[in-house]
Amino acid sequence: MPGKENLQNGNIKVLLVDDEKGFADILTKRLNKRNMDVTPVYTGIEAVQIIRKQDFDVAVLDLKMEDMDGIEVLKIFKKAYPEMAVIMLTGHGSEQAAKEGIEFGAFDYLTKPCELEDLIEKILEAKAKRR
Repeated sequence: MPGKENLQNGNIKVLLVDDEKGFADILTKRLNKRNMDVTPVYTGIEAVQIIRKQDFDVAVLDLKMEDMDGIEVLKIFKKAYPEMAVIMLTGHGSEQAAKEGIEFGAFDYLTKPCELEDLIEKILEAKAKRR
């Protein structure tokens, strides 16, 4: 069960970037219960500001946000912190944009809504690959 594996991995520092505040808050609570240290932010601008102050193992990044396109945020992340793994969340049938994100250095993507266990598995894979 992927949710149990991460208990042996220590706290994984996750930056969660999603402008759907309710979704981000629920996901944060659920991931925190799985021994992950999740910091939610609700705009691309906040995400860019916080990575200048804190280190994260993995970023989970929504592609469709009001203030900044997720691909723009991804490019900034990869330029500033190329070692940070980025998992993109995409909805609205925008898998093409997610594939474009892979070209710009994203680790992988999941379509929204996704199963919590699938997201946890991707986060663990991304963290393991980063080592």
